[in-house]
Amino acid sequence: MSTTPVPGDPKSNDPRVPATERVTHERVRPRRPGDHVVRIKRPEFGGFSRQGSGRLEASLELEEPKGALSTLWRALIGTPIHTALESHERLSKVKALAVFSSDALSSVAYAPEAVLIVLMAAGSAATGWFMPLAIAITLLLAAVATSYRQTIYTYPSGGGSYIVAHANLGPIPGLIAASALAVGYVLTVSVSVASGVDQAISALPLLGPYRVLLGVGCIVLVTIANLRGIRESGSIFAVPTYVFLVSMYALIGTGLFLLFTGQLPAIVPDIPKSVPAEPLTLFLVLRAFATGSAVMTGTEAISNGVPAFQPPESRNAARTLVAMASILASMFLGLAVLIVQTRVIPADGDTIISQLNRAVFGEGPLYYVVQVATVLILILAANTAFADFPRLASLLARDDYAPHQLAFRADRLAFTNGIILLGVMSAVLVVIFGGRTEALLPLYAVAVFIAFTLSQGGMVRHWIRDKSAHWRLKSLVNGVGGIATAVVALTAAVTNFVDFNNPIVPGASFGWWGAWLVVVIVPIFIVGFLRVYAHYQRARAVLALPAEPLEDRPLTHVVVVPVSQVNRATIRALRYARSMSDHVTAVHVAVDAERAREIEQAWKVWGEGVPLIQVGSPYRSLQRPLLAFLTQLKKVENADVLTVILPEYVPDSWWGQALHSQSALRLKGALLFTPGFVVTSVPTHELTHKRREQANIAGSARDNF
Repeated sequence: MSTTPVPGDPKSNDPRVPATERVTHERVRPRRPGDHVVRIKRPEFGGFSRQGSGRLEASLELEEPKGALSTLWRALIGTPIHTALESHERLSKVKALAVFSSDALSSVAYAPEAVLIVLMAAGSAATGWFMPLAIAITLLLAAVATSYRQTIYTYPSGGGSYIVAHANLGPIPGLIAASALAVGYVLTVSVSVASGVDQAISALPLLGPYRVLLGVGCIVLVTIANLRGIRESGSIFAVPTYVFLVSMYALIGTGLFLLFTGQLPAIVPDIPKSVPAEPLTLFLVLRAFATGSAVMTGTEAISNGVPAFQPPESRNAARTLVAMASILASMFLGLAVLIVQTRVIPADGDTIISQLNRAVFGEGPLYYVVQVATVLILILAANTAFADFPRLASLLARDDYAPHQLAFRADRLAFTNGIILLGVMSAVLVVIFGGRTEALLPLYAVAVFIAFTLSQGGMVRHWIRDKSAHWRLKSLVNGVGGIATAVVALTAAVTNFVDFNNPIVPGASFGWWGAWLVVVIVPIFIVGFLRVYAHYQRARAVLALPAEPLEDRPLTHVVVVPVSQVNRATIRALRYARSMSDHVTAVHVAVDAERAREIEQAWKVWGEGVPLIQVGSPYRSLQRPLLAFLTQLKKVENADVLTVILPEYVPDSWWGQALHSQSALRLKGALLFTPGFVVTSVPTHELTHKRREQANIAGSARDNF
């Protein structure tokens, strides 16, 4: 079958038609005499598939790594995921429990010890308050979980403290909640990892000198796992989470069996951790209660991550929340009973969990199974923050309170920038605090319970305005939860405002860490959010379209080509400039008279009729005289736009770029903030030149360009 082109095809070369839509028609010899058959041909765009008129879609082949670093990155985080597969990245209830609840569930490994450390300030007799405090904390957990269960059904698109407070209480309360949550998520990673390292050191004391290094290394590993996407991180972390639950229930169950059969031994600990003696007061008891309330700090995570659940999202999230609260309460109370009955107290280098574990299982294989499971869950508990912090950051970015880069989902459908930001901040915190869990917990409780309180207050306001069925009962539930969390937040802030056990400089007798840091950081965050918001509002005002289309009038356009020497790059830039305008001027800033004469002579041969202006610079400055000349030229020519065409040489190695003056880059930076100027670079690539020589290409006009 032969083909012949159809003459006069109106779309084949019409510049008004997009290149993707230009077609050619070929007359095809028909199979039957008298028929007329025409074939329509569209241009091929490699790496794209046509989705309709004016629409192309990039294919996976365009995402193939092009260098060593790209290949390594792809190996670490996996191949890109198509946007259409987003629903397949949702979490089942089993995986969601591992992703969103690991923080809360793992807190049983450090919260009881934190309570005992506070009580021990008044001597071992004060530990008699431990069981009443454990019951009070469990009741508070029930109230908070019930409140958040209502939030999940009311805000199926994600009912975190920021969304609820912003929608019902206003922007400032919403930003306070967001700031507290952001601090809380960073502390979640730091506290969980630091506590996990503590458990590892209890089993292997030789790791003690590497506490900070181990903590930072664990944060890096969890960060990489989350960059692979939430579904894959759920698959990675599900097994350790459930191994921890099984091992912890085995520890509690075996311990209770030994207790009821009279075989559970009392524990004689090593020398207790050194704390300053003080009397047993209500202030001390409240401080212990506030510190132990860290056990419920992960409760918010599920309500904030409702969109990550498989449909029906709200029901699955609510059931997961109830399961998490039930498991957490049973483990916390079970451990509390064992702690009271064994009379265990904190000891240096040996955590409470390790001491109970040794008392129940001895130092056999089961001891190490429980310790390893505890270490893993504490490290992986950081995953809860990695699941929620990037989502919170994306919501703030959507509302213009945070940089828009934080709303970007990378090729694994993960908020990559938010994940990396959280990893960096958490690692810095571990380094600053030396990986000490007890130094971080006071900050933790204050930040999280501020967010809890604002969320519950927002829900009360929602029910009062909405007045849906049973709104009085619902507002009462959230009101009770809000009052309880407000009491904890206030107690934690007051009782831990200054922690005299944790000096900022180790060994110093002045300057201590404490909850005051949260009180300082939260307002700083709010000011930052408001500044970012103001910037985006100004940008929107500048970029907003007028009520009617702008008048289409021709622009007065002047083109200038700065010349430092006459070479191939200069000629390419010159030809590009001439293709844009007939009004082209070349300019050379002369700091050397001999060099200026050489350029003037060469320009007579290679300048292609474009005038060259020599600007003398007796003080050897290049950029200032050039900028002044361009400004004056634009004024004299009364030009709407002055375009500067910069010749640039691009080496084929990363280090070769450093061997050149970068004057073009500096000039671009200077002109970027000057209205009425446009800067265009015309690169001459070393690699392209090599390929041209290898192919023996003749110097045609196109090849020379």
